[in-house]
Amino acid sequence: MQMKKMLLILFSLFAIAPLWAQYVTQTFTPSIKTLRVHYASPVPDEPPLENMPYRPYLVLPSSGVITEQGDANEHVLEISFDEMSHDVHQYTYRLHHLNADYCESDLTSQEYVSGFTTADIVDYEHSLNTQRNYTHYRFTLPSEDMHLTASGLYAVRIYEDGNPDNVVATVVFAVVEPQVDIVGSVTSHTIQEINGRYQQLDLSVSRQSSLASRQSSANMAGDYFVVVRQNDRIDNQVFAPKPSYIEANCLRWHNHGALIFEGGNEYRHLDIYSTYYAGYNVDRIRFDRNDYHAFLLADDVRTSSLYIHEYDTDGQLLINAERTDFDDTEAEYMWVHWFLPMAEPIRDGAIYIGGDVFGNRLALQNRMLYDNERHCYYLNALLKQGAYDYQYWHVPTATQQKITLQTIEGSHHETENCYTVYVYFRPFGSRADRLVGLRNILSR
Repeated sequence: MQMKKMLLILFSLFAIAPLWAQYVTQTFTPSIKTLRVHYASPVPDEPPLENMPYRPYLVLPSSGVITEQGDANEHVLEISFDEMSHDVHQYTYRLHHLNADYCESDLTSQEYVSGFTTADIVDYEHSLNTQRNYTHYRFTLPSEDMHLTASGLYAVRIYEDGNPDNVVATVVFAVVEPQVDIVGSVTSHTIQEINGRYQQLDLSVSRQSSLASRQSSANMAGDYFVVVRQNDRIDNQVFAPKPSYIEANCLRWHNHGALIFEGGNEYRHLDIYSTYYAGYNVDRIRFDRNDYHAFLLADDVRTSSLYIHEYDTDGQLLINAERTDFDDTEAEYMWVHWFLPMAEPIRDGAIYIGGDVFGNRLALQNRMLYDNERHCYYLNALLKQGAYDYQYWHVPTATQQKITLQTIEGSHHETENCYTVYVYFRPFGSRADRLVGLRNILSR
């Protein structure tokens, strides 16, 4: 009975983790834009799509140390952002180790970093021949003086003028030490309905055969747990759902009520690679008051439409500009104008534009306003030239941070989504969550 109470407390804590998480990827000042995390070099020998990283992450090799050299199984991350001026700012970043709940772990820095945990950002370059001045900053992890030695989540705090309290941005990324096999599938058969609006994720997590005997003392039921994200969204991520079945070396989630997600709809797209021609979903480009403006075609409410398959990147973005090979410093910033005609505003809650374009977050910068004269929702945002996926998110008042796509986008079981499964290992007495498995599962 006492063990059941302990497990209940553990699962309830994880269920509310997003409410008190310390770190997410975000910026804290309007002058910092286009915060990105990507691989510093192309991934060699492209694997099948199911195994490709939906968001870049690092793999801890058998040596237990990730160096800046990298090899076929080891990559280097590049973190970059733009500061909207040609003034040179002194930025410093510091590395922190996190638990699965996005709060700092109890590890000392010597236990997850070989070298320094703090470094200055010295690689920067001013924009060239752009209407708006900006300075592009970048750095890589791991670096020559900062090697990573533990799996789990990491947070990078970027602050200005040597003041750790003056944080301008944070970035969260994962380091995995592969020790489990993850098998999953997505079905439209749920306890709520069949072939309707929802998708059911079924999972099986088992210890790799080479480790099963060595970790026989580890309790699959108590020491391992999973976290699931759909399209890298924070609002509907699922923390540590209790397994449906527990076996000696395997955990299974089958027809699990916590792993039912809205299917939603395919992401919409916009392409502002050109300042001369209207790209995909762009009605017109205009230059006014020393700024470029991209007016998008009016979007429609898709709740009454049948599902139509479209190729998307599940909310991601790509920075690119025509007539240059140096997108980082020669791409323009453009005002993008969204229009969503609706006869009346939605009385219950607010409408946001979601996707990587706004960090999959709910904030004032991506909350739409309603124009009573034009009878439409609208949003204006300054974006760097490139291609973006986006969706219209409705957040009802009663659910606060819980997003629904059914109000504007509609929801279909056929929609292709990417489910990222994180498997953590936390034996009794440990002071941190180890990330021992990560896999992307596509619904088809």
